[in-house]
Parts: sequence; C-alpha cells; structure tokens
Amino acid sequence: MDELLAKATQGVDMDAPDAFLHIFINLMAMVPWAALFWWNLIFVAVGALLGWWRGRVLAGVIWALVLGPIGWIIVLLAPKSAKPPPLPR
Repeated sequence: MDELLAKATQGVDMDAPDAFLHIFINLMAMVPWAALFWWNLIFVAVGALLGWWRGRVLAGVIWALVLGPIGWIIVLLAPKSAKPPPLPR
C-alpha cells in the first residue's frame, strides 16, 4: 500500500489546492486501460451471445456492458422471450 501511495503522490505538492486532481490523474495513469477495454469487449460479446440464446440480445448487451459477468446471470435468470401469437386471419 505504501508503494501505491508513493506512486500516487509522486510529484504532487500536498499544500496545493489541486493536489487531489494530481493524485487522481496519477492513479488513473496506473490503470491498465487496454486490458480493461478488451475484457469489457469480451463480456459484451458473451452477453450478446447469451441474450441471443434467450431471445433478448439488447438486454444481454446492456446488462453485460453495465455489470460485466454479473449481467450474464441476470440475462440467464430472465424468462425466455416468447414469440407473440399469430394474428387471426
């Protein structure tokens, strides 16, 4: 934890009014954004696949985008989308 705090506060004047902003920027620079992007893309693809299987593609994509793998569970627990009855002739 001390190493993380040292990296976050590196080059920051703690008495400056915008010290919080500089610490926040330092923390955001340590986040592995590329890995997070690709994992999120995989979560959405699997959510779309599960949504297609359950008849709710848009719901699968949205739940996976918002909650990741937890959204998969929501899509799987939701009842299957039933086709509407045919119109009388």
